[in-house]
Parts: sequence; C-alpha cells; structure tokens
Amino acid sequence: MTRRLELWLLAAAAILWFAGSPIVGQEREAQPGGRGVDAFDPIATVLQGPRCLNCHPRGDRPKQGDDRHIHLMNVQRGTEDAGVPAMRCVTCHQTRNNDLAGIPGAPHWHLAPVSMGWDGLSKGELCRTLLDPSKNGGRGVADLVQHMTGDALVQWAWNPGRGRTLPTLSVDDFKAALEQWAAVGAPCPN
Repeated sequence: MTRRLELWLLAAAAILWFAGSPIVGQEREAQPGGRGVDAFDPIATVLQGPRCLNCHPRGDRPKQGDDRHIHLMNVQRGTEDAGVPAMRCVTCHQTRNNDLAGIPGAPHWHLAPVSMGWDGLSKGELCRTLLDPSKNGGRGVADLVQHMTGDALVQWAWNPGRGRTLPTLSVDDFKAALEQWAAVGAPCPN
C-alpha cells in the first residue's frame, strides 16, 4: 500500500469515527434500544434510590430515611453544602455510622451541590445532569465513574447502617454497570 493511500484511509476512518461521536458540548442522546441506554437503567435505579436522593435535593432541605421525609431539626443546606453555621452536617454525622443513635456517618458528610440535585428528574434528565461539566464539578465520564465507585461518602450507600435499605445493585454490579455505560459512550435516554 502506498503512503498516500494509507493516509487517505486513516483520514477516512477518522472522519467516520468523529461523525459518530458527539460534538464537544453537545448532549449525548441514545437511540431507542441502544446498549448504553440499557446500561444506564440499573445505574438510574441506584441514583434514584433514597441513599442517593436524600443528599441530592434540588432545594436547600435534605431528606432522610427510606421514606425520604424532610430532614428533622430544620436542617438547611448552608453556603458550603454542609449546613448552616450553627448546624453543620458534621456536628451529628461523624466519619462512621452511629447505629446506637441511628445517625449515619461517612468521611466529609455534606450535601451534593444544588446543581447536582436529582429529586424529581427523569432518567434522561438525571443522565444529562450527571454528564454536564457545568453542574458536576467539571468531571468527565471517567471522573464520574471514579467518583461514584471510589468516594467514601458515595460508598457509604452500601454500608448505610441499621434500618436503612441498600441500593438496588451491589457495589460491584453498580461499578460494572457504570463501566459498561462509559464504554459505550455514556449516552442518555430521551
């Protein structure tokens, strides 16, 4: 094969590859029945469960319990997502669960930023929120997978303490679903 033909084939392959990739800043939308959408379904069941939604409110009041009632004691978000000055999250929520008192705990306990509020979002809206760097702290897909599988506060969901239900997937199955979704381009349901 001549050098010119090799370069032409390489250029054609690159054009075809980029034609199928989302443009930077463009939302990724999945085609019906796509493998990525199927991979996102189990992820959404975890993220839309009480362990995640209680700390991902769209307003300033966290929720608590499996029934997701408004946090008692008039707990508020505060300016740093860690409670108001007189009621910081870490005042009650220590670095580990206190099963005797029924208070959950994990390192750096705090609310997710308002931009990452998921309560009431559809699967597609949740997915697009996750992928939006202006909302997710500037994270790319690989960073999101790392955050959701390696952050101690996120991992607390699989060790929530006495009286709290676990997420719908095991931590290993959740990680596998995230990796599969990322591997197919992290598309979002409509």
